[in-house]
Amino acid sequence: MEEYFDSEAIVVTAVDFGQTVLLAVITLIIGFWLANKIGNTVSRGMNKKEIDPTLTPFIAKIITVTLKILVLISVAGVFGIQTASFIAVIGAAAFAIGLALQGTLGHFASGVLLLILRPFKVGDSVMISNIGGSIKEIGIFQTVIHTFDGQKVYLPNGMITSGAITNIATLGTLRVEWAFGIGYDDDIDKARGILRNILENDDRVLKEKNIDVFVSELADSSVNFKVRCWTLADDKWGVYFDTIEQVKKEFDKNGVNIPYPQMDVHLDKLGQ
Repeated sequence: MEEYFDSEAIVVTAVDFGQTVLLAVITLIIGFWLANKIGNTVSRGMNKKEIDPTLTPFIAKIITVTLKILVLISVAGVFGIQTASFIAVIGAAAFAIGLALQGTLGHFASGVLLLILRPFKVGDSVMISNIGGSIKEIGIFQTVIHTFDGQKVYLPNGMITSGAITNIATLGTLRVEWAFGIGYDDDIDKARGILRNILENDDRVLKEKNIDVFVSELADSSVNFKVRCWTLADDKWGVYFDTIEQVKKEFDKNGVNIPYPQMDVHLDKLGQ
């Protein structure tokens, strides 16, 4: 029986295997910890050097993932697996996974395109697929947008590059536009003067650009004005809403009527 069952050899084999497993586990833990540490260090270094924040998370993530793959190859070497064979297995697995996850890899490629073409950067206000907000992060597979109403949206990169991208603030200034109506009995020149005066006295309106105030339509119950001006991107909505309120106050003060829908009902007494 001892010829086929050598307890000492089994113990030695078990100890050796246990040491190998322990070494592999330690290598994996320390390797992954170092990969994350190096990725975070690279991210902080790029931030200190004021490198474009659009690139920072993307590059840091690529470095972290690459280092973790190298750690896995090292762990395979601990078990005696030939590195060349292991890389070949990884390549075959990557090919198979790539076929199964074509859409996901497409998002990765789209992320690279976003970093190369730079249609927007972190902090820009954008409108993408009817989603408006500020770019928070451009990731490997998805872009994070903080919407104007306080929501956090994860938008796949492939969806971004396949549609229209509106960068709201990239030029620094925006045009603001209103439509106001006055009654047919009101003085057009007087109303035009009031509208222009309101904009000319607003410091947020850019005076080096045109202020347009013109009659755009003779509607059924009103003479309609189209009013346009330019402001800095951050001032757009303040100017827009403040001007609406100011126009109402000034029209009331100067006796200019703002028409509103009315219905006249005539009751005829029917004879018995």
